[in-house]
Amino acid sequence: MLLSTVIVHYRTLATLPACLRAIAISSASLETETVVVDNHSGDGVGEVLARDFPHVRLLSNPGNFGYARAVNRGIAETSGEFVLVMNPDCTLDTRAVETLIGHLRAHPRAAIVGPRIVNPDGSLEYSARAFPDHLAFLFNRYSLLTRWFPGNPYSRRYLLTDWDHATVRDVDWLSGACLMVRREAVRQVGPMDERFFMFNEDVDWCRRMKLANWTVTYVPGAGAVHHVGASRRRVAARVIVERHRGMIHYFHKHHPTNPLLTFLADTLIMVRAGVMLAHNAFRPRS
Repeated sequence: MLLSTVIVHYRTLATLPACLRAIAISSASLETETVVVDNHSGDGVGEVLARDFPHVRLLSNPGNFGYARAVNRGIAETSGEFVLVMNPDCTLDTRAVETLIGHLRAHPRAAIVGPRIVNPDGSLEYSARAFPDHLAFLFNRYSLLTRWFPGNPYSRRYLLTDWDHATVRDVDWLSGACLMVRREAVRQVGPMDERFFMFNEDVDWCRRMKLANWTVTYVPGAGAVHHVGASRRRVAARVIVERHRGMIHYFHKHHPTNPLLTFLADTLIMVRAGVMLAHNAFRPRS
């Protein structure tokens, strides 16, 4: 098997069909398999797949086990030389799969490659980034400081905004919204860290690959559209909490420091979570 595609589903029936159709078109000439790992959605996804996508295999979890654990199950139950890990709210262009596979074949030390990702309006989603430092939680893609002061040096360093994103480039990490990974590298480095329930598992995975002397590469000749972005709608409080818990786990894992500074950083991250929870409470539900 050349390519296995793993998509984690949790109540995403509004976008999943378009994602699956785009994958089928982009990989039509290749030997592939596609699995959808359902985190106990209870939304009838099995019936939809059986009716409209009979070639897609469904793996059902008995609970919502989080993104990393679901991806790992999908990887473990497939056999492709390369694995495409995608969010169900992404769609690929018609040449994306062949372009990403072509780069992996031409560069045997490449572990992870990712496409140029844009928002539905065509604007660039900064999916290729530098490793986060102690200020990244203040200057990330959605932070108020980045929105208010988009030209500040901390956001530019983290989001690589001084680069046009039009050329192939080895980077620190790529957004997990759409990644293609070499199975050989997964065997050596290991799967995603399941202590990340949701968010930050992608940056951790890329960091571990690079520490093992693999490369992580942005390949703009492949394109994808991400249909979510920074929504103005209210999100589940758990999403905000898990995002910030993931930040804390990442920094404890990769940036150990003295207990006082660790406590201070943890406190600031959770204060940020509290501010976002309060702000989220005033958003419309839909």
